[in-house]
Formats: sequence, C-alpha cells, structure tokens
Amino acid sequence: MPKGVRLGRRLAELLEIPQDIVLDLPRLTLVGNLQLVLENHRGIIEYAPEKLRLALGQGELTITGIDLVLVSLSAEEAVIEGHIAKVEFS
Repeated sequence: MPKGVRLGRRLAELLEIPQDIVLDLPRLTLVGNLQLVLENHRGIIEYAPEKLRLALGQGELTITGIDLVLVSLSAEEAVIEGHIAKVEFS
C-alpha cells in the first residue's frame, strides 16, 4: 500500500473522518439492483441503455444492465436507475 494511502487512512482514523473524504474515494449506495447513487465521480465516459462508464479519481466505474437511465447528474453525485446487473471498478 502506498505511503500516502496509509497516511490518509491513519489521519482519517485519528480525526474520525470517513476515509472516502480524506482519500478522495467514490461512495456508492446500491438500492437492490434498481438504483445506484455514486458520490465523488469525475464525469461520464460512456452512456448507453446497457452500459454506463463514469470516471473516478483513480480509474473508472462501469455499470451494466438493462434500461439504465441517468436520473440526475451533478458535480457531486450521479443517480442511475434501471435493472443493474453488474458494477465493476477498473
């Protein structure tokens, strides 16, 4: 694990701050397989009814499924609905 990540985790523990804030990590909330809320993204890479790719601070998130709809998008949050079959980090 890189030294910066270890330091960030330790700092988050000491200050009792969530690690996703200190380490600039995405936060995903999945409601069954019908809705995904993604916080801390960097924008859309690809958007189609069967596949949605979003940029993250490090890498990307790919969501595959059926009838995927980007319900809302802001600088802080993306809300995706539809039949979500797979969520993959790369």
